[in-house]
Amino acid sequence: MATKILPFYQKKHKHYGYDYRSLDSRSLVKKYSSKSSSTKRSSSALETSSATFHSAKFSPCAKRVCQSVEDEAPDYTMPPFRSSEGEGEQVKPKARTFLYGTKLWEMEAEISRLRRSSREQMDMLALKRMEEERTAVQRHVREDSMCRAPEFLVRLRSHTVWENSFVKLFCTVQGFPSPLVRWYKDDVYIDQTSEPAKYRMDSYYGVHSLEINRCSPNDTAQYTALAFNIHGEATSNATVIVKRFRGDEEPYHSVLLPLSLPLLSPPVFTHIDIQYSEKFGVSFGTEGETLVLSCRMILTPNLGRLQPEAVWYRDDVEVKKSKWAAMYYNDCTATLTLPHLNKDDEGLYTLRLITRGGISQHSAYVFVRDADTPVVGAPGAPMDVTFYDANKDYVILTWKPPNVTKESPVIGYFVDRCEAGTDNWIQCNDAPIKICKYPVTGLFEGRSYIFHVRAVNKSGISRPSRVTDAVTALDPADFARLQSIYFDESRQIVISQDDLEGDVKPPGIPTNVHAAETSRNYIVLSWDPPEPRGRESLKYYIEKTMAGSTSWQRVNQEIAARSPRFAIFDLAEGKSYEFRVFAVNKFGMSQPSAPTGPILVQERIEIPSPPSDVRATRNTKHSVVVHWVASKSASELIGYYVDSCLVGTDDWQPCNHKPVKYTRFVVHGLKNGHKYSFRVKTVNALGVSEVSQESKPIIVQAALTAPSSPYGITLLDCTNNSMTLGWKIPRFTGGSDVTGYYMDHREVTDLHWHESNIKPITGRVYKIENLKEGSFYEFKVSAVNLGGIGIPSDSSRPFRCEAWTMPEPGPTYDLTFCEIRNNSLVIQWKAPIFTGSSPITGYTVDICEASSEEWKTVTEKAVSTRYLKVTKLEEGQSYIFRVHAVNAAGQGKPSEPSEPVLIQARPGTKEIAAGVDAEGNIYLNFECHEMTDASQFAWGKAYEEITDFSKVHIETEGEKSKLVFKHPDMSDLGTYSVAVSDTDGISSSYVLEKEELERLMTLSHEIKHPTIPLKNELSYEVFEKGQVRFWLQTEAVSPNATCKFIVNDMELTDSKEHKITFDKSTGVIEMVLEQFTSKSEGTYTIQIEDGKAKNQSSVVLIGDAFKAALAEAEFQRKEFLRKQGPHFAEYMHWHVTEDCEVELMCKVANTRKETVFGWYKDFVVVVPEEPPNPQTGDSKLCIPEFSKKDMGEYKMTLKDDKGQDITVLEVVGKVYEEIVQEMSKISGMSASELKIKCTPEGIRLQSFLKYYMEDMKVFWYHKESKIASSEKMRIGASNNQVWLQICEPTDQDKGKYTMEIFDGKTSYKRHLDLSGEVYAEAYTEFQRLKAAAFAEKNRGKVLGGLPDVVTIMEGKTLSLTSTVFGDPTPEVTWLKNDKDLELNDHHIATLEQGKYACLTIKGVTTEDSGKYSINVRNKYGGETIDVTVIVTRKLAKFCITVHKIDAAADLEMLKATDSKIGQTKDLS
Repeated sequence: MATKILPFYQKKHKHYGYDYRSLDSRSLVKKYSSKSSSTKRSSSALETSSATFHSAKFSPCAKRVCQSVEDEAPDYTMPPFRSSEGEGEQVKPKARTFLYGTKLWEMEAEISRLRRSSREQMDMLALKRMEEERTAVQRHVREDSMCRAPEFLVRLRSHTVWENSFVKLFCTVQGFPSPLVRWYKDDVYIDQTSEPAKYRMDSYYGVHSLEINRCSPNDTAQYTALAFNIHGEATSNATVIVKRFRGDEEPYHSVLLPLSLPLLSPPVFTHIDIQYSEKFGVSFGTEGETLVLSCRMILTPNLGRLQPEAVWYRDDVEVKKSKWAAMYYNDCTATLTLPHLNKDDEGLYTLRLITRGGISQHSAYVFVRDADTPVVGAPGAPMDVTFYDANKDYVILTWKPPNVTKESPVIGYFVDRCEAGTDNWIQCNDAPIKICKYPVTGLFEGRSYIFHVRAVNKSGISRPSRVTDAVTALDPADFARLQSIYFDESRQIVISQDDLEGDVKPPGIPTNVHAAETSRNYIVLSWDPPEPRGRESLKYYIEKTMAGSTSWQRVNQEIAARSPRFAIFDLAEGKSYEFRVFAVNKFGMSQPSAPTGPILVQERIEIPSPPSDVRATRNTKHSVVVHWVASKSASELIGYYVDSCLVGTDDWQPCNHKPVKYTRFVVHGLKNGHKYSFRVKTVNALGVSEVSQESKPIIVQAALTAPSSPYGITLLDCTNNSMTLGWKIPRFTGGSDVTGYYMDHREVTDLHWHESNIKPITGRVYKIENLKEGSFYEFKVSAVNLGGIGIPSDSSRPFRCEAWTMPEPGPTYDLTFCEIRNNSLVIQWKAPIFTGSSPITGYTVDICEASSEEWKTVTEKAVSTRYLKVTKLEEGQSYIFRVHAVNAAGQGKPSEPSEPVLIQARPGTKEIAAGVDAEGNIYLNFECHEMTDASQFAWGKAYEEITDFSKVHIETEGEKSKLVFKHPDMSDLGTYSVAVSDTDGISSSYVLEKEELERLMTLSHEIKHPTIPLKNELSYEVFEKGQVRFWLQTEAVSPNATCKFIVNDMELTDSKEHKITFDKSTGVIEMVLEQFTSKSEGTYTIQIEDGKAKNQSSVVLIGDAFKAALAEAEFQRKEFLRKQGPHFAEYMHWHVTEDCEVELMCKVANTRKETVFGWYKDFVVVVPEEPPNPQTGDSKLCIPEFSKKDMGEYKMTLKDDKGQDITVLEVVGKVYEEIVQEMSKISGMSASELKIKCTPEGIRLQSFLKYYMEDMKVFWYHKESKIASSEKMRIGASNNQVWLQICEPTDQDKGKYTMEIFDGKTSYKRHLDLSGEVYAEAYTEFQRLKAAAFAEKNRGKVLGGLPDVVTIMEGKTLSLTSTVFGDPTPEVTWLKNDKDLELNDHHIATLEQGKYACLTIKGVTTEDSGKYSINVRNKYGGETIDVTVIVTRKLAKFCITVHKIDAAADLEMLKATDSKIGQTKDLS
């Protein structure tokens, strides 16, 4: 039987078969027919029944049948759609075409014939069966016409559907009288009038249905059909589940697989709908990179045990899993990974998803560019290296040449081989071979090899190609001579044909010697082994001779061939040769084979001719389809290369990097709106042909197609019998302007659409009349252009036809968006058609995030314009908008919500630019590179299209459009916008403000009224002799330029008093006044004229300006006279050296030996350390350790018989301050970091610097607080040091200390953190020093009174008296010769008042001579003072006394000394 066409909801979801009605009906009929005996029909009766079959009508349950209208039971009349003829038309399968060759066509034709024959037989059987069933049913109706309660013959079925689709629930009910059916949703009665467009209920001949339109998740519920009559009621339930799907495209329905055998009925497969949510597109990669192609899909139903098989193809060849390609399928995602791209990977990739019900596939092209070459200018790598005719001795390789555009042509190739498992590559050919085929010899039998190829040109060698698969050097004929004899299921015996031939000793003669391959470089010779060949291994030797000669020469003298094929090199091109072969084994050599005929050494193929008739046609915004006529002479064609070039350049770029064999290629990756030319080259084994002729230039634009569907159908006004509708323009016009629209409408209860208009609607608002009041209508719109009628829009929501009488305005319409940037956009709309009871006063705009349902008002107050710029939006977020119109009655109906708008600026977005052209016209310019033939620039002011061209005109050329102002004035201020149609919303705006317009108008005036541009305005300068030069300089002027010099309205001419010159090459005009006097006051003007261009410039020398110029002229005149004698070239100035020494410097000139120099300070002669340098004229006076005492007036004089000069510098006031500041700068920069020095008084912080003087500004800070000098904090300094003495430090003195030296501009700071361990160590050292000082101060000591040596005569009394000090009072001990002195009457020691110690020696003798010591000591320490006593004997006549001792006088003297010491002590 024919395949039945399933309804939409059964195609997408898992349901029971649609033919359940006929199955249940047949089972019911069989139940009734079993009650009566069946009767046999004759063939004539069968013909009669079949003849009347088409006029019979059957109910859906096949329960009641009648042949004529008079006999019909009205409650059980079968509708026409169940007739056999209608069914035949409905189930007629759509013709399918499979391009699989002639045999497959014949098989399909045979299958179709068998199906038709089977269908005819089954139809005849069905007719017979139906006639029997009809007779049985009629008999049952007559016998059993009794009242019955409702009974469901076919119950409701549950459904699972997608959101926004529709579902239809069916049930079949019988009963008498005919039962009525009511529908319930979750036990709530469904009122069709409440939502007439939502539900539709039908009842035909006992078959009841409920259709739910535009299903939403809220429609997920349990639905109940309640059938009732006077005898009872019955119910049937079904569950409807609505799933939400967020994809962008409709499912791609699969196609049935071709059948290879005739079937009586089609097999029932589980239908799986495949919809791609993510698809790989055209991809670009570079050799060596990794590329991933993936497709994500949605399966309906998604059954774990029935997942599709994902198979990848490249150029219709299946991609196998290898190290070059990895593919996997998991979680509805198919992925192909190419880990290391080569040009071999370029091609059309196709993913085929195979299910038991069909195939779904997606394709896209992958382009692989050449990687960077190791040598600049080297060619790309060859590709598709393959091998064939592998033998024990050699293998033949073939490859495809690279595409060369800017590089030099390929001159040959190098072939490299490597034994598998190693990394040792060996070059096989010494010289480059020029053909893309090469027999590699020198292989070892049984070993495996891999190969790659490199291309060569004059610049260098390319990167190697992708390596081949491993090939083993074996003769395939050896395997053909093996035979297997199976002994049982697990064992077999393998024997060789050699074993069956017996012992053949000398080999036979090889036969069939011929040339298998010929080239200008080599010939591949092939032959058949001798028969029989024997068990022993064979080798072969080949001999050659020139055609016509009998002199044979052995070709392979050293290495014998082991296979019946051999490549012969070193042949002379263009010569003919003959060959013969010898077979050899261990028993001997065979006779030579019959020689071949003459074989000419030449290429069998030629370099192909280029293609012709290259044409390019539009495809998409970034691609072009290139067609060409195939090359007329292209033997062994490999393919074609396509190159592209941007018009206006000579930069040819390869479009494909792997040859294509067809004569049509889609070039991707082009720039939209740019113009390209194309050329094609033919490729065969010999290389690449010359380039073809270039195609005609073509602009990359989308091809002309029908427009997309309009959208946003909105009801704008409504009366009792008409509706006014509006809609939005299609997003894409298909490459040409939309010329009109067609609208269809229908009532929601009607299945058929009706045309609303015959002629195309030119606008986007249309009024439909002659509608039924109170009815609900749906509408859809189609757009039309030169490409045809586009697909219709989605049907609108149902609108009820009833008059609008509300006072509020109707909805706005035609919401459009432009100038979409990263955080803003501009929304525009049109005023409502229905304004309500009062005029419209404004509009409000609402916004809602696409993922939310919360609406917010953008505008606080209603706006009067019909556009609004919405800002502060989130980049990457999608928003929905709607607009309300407002009048005196309030806010009107909202517009239809807009489509979601993504807030993201388009890449390469351009803005409107304002400027002035060469003619002085003010313009606004906009440029767009993504235009199509249908694209147009639409300029507007305040977002209203400009229709009044009295003040502006528009100039459009190619991709640029310019709005030019004719007579610009302040009325032209405002917002100007431009939009480009058919470009997916490219637009921009420009706010022309007053300041900008004034600037543009000024620039325009300058261009329209040209002036000679001046490099320099008129100015003056004073020469050294007091002359004054007036001059200006213009830009380039012509030789015809003229000028006038006007002073106080009087034109001056060239003369001795005022010399005037005009250098036209440089544009310099000058006038030199020889005598500039008090009469020269006035206005000086130069007027210039060069053709139409004019200009003038003036300088005013009146009042103070003139006095300044006159003073400068007189000064220069005096200076000139002064410089005639000795003078100062540089007047005296000061300089501070790095050592902080001040130097007063000046420079003298025009001096002689007789010149007298003099330095003075305050009129006092000062002699410098060095005299002036006669060569340089430098003279200086050095002031070391500069201070206030050096302030004063410094003067230097020059004098000789030619004249005299003087220079004066007053080092006071500001000059003195500047010197101090400079010294402060040097000292501040040289200041060392703060260091700690502990003293008995406290902790001292000090810094060393180059020099310090009292006028330097040095400040100290503690914790950012300034420190003033006090008893606690003493601030001091010396010549090279500044310090801060912290007396008696405490914990409050901890913290950060800063020393600052300020030079008037910059502060130089040094810091020290006196806290923590630093403070602890310093404080400990201070305590130690303090204790040591205290001990030193209070220890026992001798203050004075004792001489070093005392000389005394015998018999005298010696008194040694001294003042001692100590707190507490020290102990005094006297010693003699370092031993304690024993006190007695002779030695008496006293201590008065605790501080006057005295040692008295009465009646000294010579024994008292010696060293006496006084030791004064208390608990803090003490000291010992020594006195040498010399006792002399009395002389007879005289006595020499060295020291006269008077004890009383000495004591008084000591007291006086002690009192002075006490005063000193008090002072300290």
